[in-house]
Amino acid sequence: MSTPLPTGSLVELAARKQLPHHQFTDHATLRWIESNRPDFPDDSPLLLRSASQRLLHRCALPAHWLAEPKTTDSLHGIRHGMRTAVLAALLAESAGMDEEDTATLIVAAAVHDCRRLHDKDDRGHGARAARWLTENQDTVWSHFGLTPIPRHVGRAAVAVRLHDLPYAAFSADDRADHARSEQISDLLKAADALDRYRLPKLSWWPDSAHVRANAFDQLRTTAFDLVVSSEAAHLAGAESAEAVFTALEQRELIT
Repeated sequence: MSTPLPTGSLVELAARKQLPHHQFTDHATLRWIESNRPDFPDDSPLLLRSASQRLLHRCALPAHWLAEPKTTDSLHGIRHGMRTAVLAALLAESAGMDEEDTATLIVAAAVHDCRRLHDKDDRGHGARAARWLTENQDTVWSHFGLTPIPRHVGRAAVAVRLHDLPYAAFSADDRADHARSEQISDLLKAADALDRYRLPKLSWWPDSAHVRANAFDQLRTTAFDLVVSSEAAHLAGAESAEAVFTALEQRELIT
């Protein structure tokens, strides 16, 4: 006899360790996120250069790029990829990264979870996404209005491959690859971590101990507000891309 699927909010399911493979934000979970807003210090919003804004206008991936259609609107779907790209661009601004490397980072951030099969611990999804990115580099870079250059593609692929591996778990080969794309890899990891305010358990929320980015704490407020605003817009009926763009306009991050 089959066991029925667990019901309830993501927060309730997480507490019972019964989260399904595909997880979607619900009203009760969003209210829980809002009620647990950390006591953030006053933030000083960073401004994005025009080149980054142009790329962010293209950071919503076509749904057919995703390995599993069920993830399109899930916790690791379009909204997460877009917010990660925005946070990566903000981290790049803070770090003084040049436009070429910033563009590489934004592309990597947008596609980093495109090969996920589900929202649980899908081991190896970073490596799968890195291979897909390399094999489809012409399509991806063209989508962003860019020309693929081997050095940039290689750095983006390294960052995507390593994003789901803790630093402590790096092999000798991982460390060698990381050295070739250190800043891009570090900032992608940090941007991905900053978007963890969407997750239904406080212990899973952003933790600076696991990242290497000086502006990580400075961007916590922005990261939290982007999650709340975009998830609220999506629950109100907006498609995922529209929901994130609405949040970005509210924060005056894009024009």
